[in-house]
Amino acid sequence: MSAIIPFTSQTPFDKVVSDIREKGWSITDDFFSDEMVDALMMDISELDNSYMKQAGVGRSSDHQVALNRRSDYIRWIDPITPARSAFLSAMSELRLEFNRRLFLGLWDYEAHFARYEEGAFYEKHVDAFKGKSNRVLSTVLYLNENWAEGDGGELVLFDECDETVELGRYFPLKGRLAVFLSEEFPHEVLTAQRTRHSIAGWFRVNNSIQNTVDPDQ
Repeated sequence: MSAIIPFTSQTPFDKVVSDIREKGWSITDDFFSDEMVDALMMDISELDNSYMKQAGVGRSSDHQVALNRRSDYIRWIDPITPARSAFLSAMSELRLEFNRRLFLGLWDYEAHFARYEEGAFYEKHVDAFKGKSNRVLSTVLYLNENWAEGDGGELVLFDECDETVELGRYFPLKGRLAVFLSEEFPHEVLTAQRTRHSIAGWFRVNNSIQNTVDPDQ
């Protein structure tokens, strides 16, 4: 099998890096090639819910399933298929660009597939609490074909200074990439009216101290 070409643009990172520099968040359509997105969609479509797990809230010892707050299924991504390997390599390139241009000191990237069945949602939250997490930038890549008005599942992004103010509502359109500062921007996923697929991920810094290893996932 030939290698998957991840990008269609010769300068795929310019808009995202510029947006993060200027306002701390970015919504970019057609960031990846259709070949990449289609291959990732095929990967997650072949995953039965029994091979995924019910998503929870909190991390490490604070993790718990709370269906009244979040009701999607997830599976963490390892480079075990050509599509997943190509995706992780591409995000590694983006990590290096953030470090080169914005001096963010990003150390690694972790990501999982997310499946929202009809009726699933994720209430308003932030991905990291100030001074208590190693997550710096959150990413969401949408994989859905032919998402239409009325299908729900929008990402709602809120202002970092006033979380009652919406910055925008964004449909989970195929190939759309959202990136935002993990500590700064509350966000939610509105109730999906059909099955919704995406990849959620986080660029992280290394907060390991002496013999205490910074946990992932």
